[in-house]
Amino acid sequence: MSLADSLKSLNEFDINDLDVNNAGIWPMPVKIIVALLLFGLILGGGYWFFIKDQYAQLDRVEKQEVELKGDYEQKAYKVANLPVFKKQMAEMEETFGALVKQLPSDTEVPGLLEDITNTARGSGLELQEIKLQPEQQRDFYIELPINIQVRGTYHELASFVSSIAGLPRIVTLHDFTIKPTGGEGDLLDMQVQARTYRYRAGE
Repeated sequence: MSLADSLKSLNEFDINDLDVNNAGIWPMPVKIIVALLLFGLILGGGYWFFIKDQYAQLDRVEKQEVELKGDYEQKAYKVANLPVFKKQMAEMEETFGALVKQLPSDTEVPGLLEDITNTARGSGLELQEIKLQPEQQRDFYIELPINIQVRGTYHELASFVSSIAGLPRIVTLHDFTIKPTGGEGDLLDMQVQARTYRYRAGE
């Protein structure tokens, strides 16, 4: 059958005349169209029920692969640098131990107060008050505030602050208040809070 005859028969064909049980007598163009439709349905169904899930699973696996590679690189870096990390840890423990040794124990607090008193007098200051405050519990240490009031010149106050920083124990200074005495001369009153620390090991 020629192409012209096929087109003519297709134009004369009524879809209501299709007999599914007798598809062999359908015109050739109809057979081709139906075959293409069936092929498309098969492809679409195969993609929807099989290939689509495979693509989704592939995306999940690819993301997991990236995460696993990242974890592997981090662990490989740690393993490769393990000797360096161990050395740094040893240095940190040594430094921490040295700092802990600078923290006074309960029995050393009177000695620390004496050191602060001597430092104030050695700087030429008049020590008006040195008073312990209640201890403050911190994460791994105990903070001991000490209120200090002294009187002297600007240079004597500066010398006192510098000398406190040079004490063998760890002492920090906070909450400075400096004001003129109101009398003659250039004397100043300074109120400051010194804080020393005690390690809480075993508490």
